[in-house]
Amino acid sequence: MSIQRLPPLNAVRAFEAAARLGSYVAASKDLHVTQPAIGRHVKLLEDWLGVQLFERTPRGVSLTPAGQRYYAKISTALQQIADAGHELAPGGTARWLKILVVPAFAKRWLMPRLETLRQQRPGLKVAVEPNPTFTEVDGKSADLGIVYGLPGVYPQCHSTLVRPAVFPVCSPSYLEEHGPLSSVHELAQHKLIHVDDGEWWNLWLSTIGLDLRVNSDVLYVSNDHALSMAEAGHGIALANLVLVKHQLAAGTLVRPLPEEVPLESYQLLLPTGAVSADVAWFEDWIRAALQEEFSPHATHETESTE
Repeated sequence: MSIQRLPPLNAVRAFEAAARLGSYVAASKDLHVTQPAIGRHVKLLEDWLGVQLFERTPRGVSLTPAGQRYYAKISTALQQIADAGHELAPGGTARWLKILVVPAFAKRWLMPRLETLRQQRPGLKVAVEPNPTFTEVDGKSADLGIVYGLPGVYPQCHSTLVRPAVFPVCSPSYLEEHGPLSSVHELAQHKLIHVDDGEWWNLWLSTIGLDLRVNSDVLYVSNDHALSMAEAGHGIALANLVLVKHQLAAGTLVRPLPEEVPLESYQLLLPTGAVSADVAWFEDWIRAALQEEFSPHATHETESTE
């Protein structure tokens, strides 16, 4: 089987860098060549293909429709070539996947599964960086991100992984001392644990149809801290089954009320441009794992404590 005649590969690299970065100047710095060289390579490629790939503007360059189609194909192909060479190079079997992720999800769901993940993807090393405040990933310091929030908040959102129902939790000792709760109206009489100024609790209360507003005197930097305070008996926190499934099963947390409602979702953020084969694999792996464990019925499997 013969390979069809290929375009000049240096010209393809120059085009990819200019398309990815939006200017010949940035592409020249990225590839360590001069700006005129980038322009000559792109012109050569346009002549070879017989189509215009860029519109030139005072601010840089923008892709034509033909350029957009070509970039989508060649950026993926170049990434696959890079991945293939890295895997064959001496020491190249160790590949790093760098993940930014909200802390509670990192500690309570992802990190306990890292060894299983690595066994399923030989040669892959994973670096997890818990971060409660990030909104995007750059493809260099992190290959992908996992956030928890409402739809439309994150421009880099590639897909929704799971949207679990949210419900109150507390420790058995807190419930024994201060409970039981017979209705959600009684929440106003209890110590509620917050990760913000009361916005999340108020969203939950309004979504279940309760005309009640609360605010916080103390807030914690992440859901993981809030849930740790709840486990220690300091009050009632909001949680979802992704974060507290094992704690509910072990009895270190209980549900004082049966009410639950979906609010935010866990979302996968990807940087602009092509992603590696490992990132694409991880996306498939995490979506399948979450959907298998937290089907639409999973949020109803744990009964509340009366």
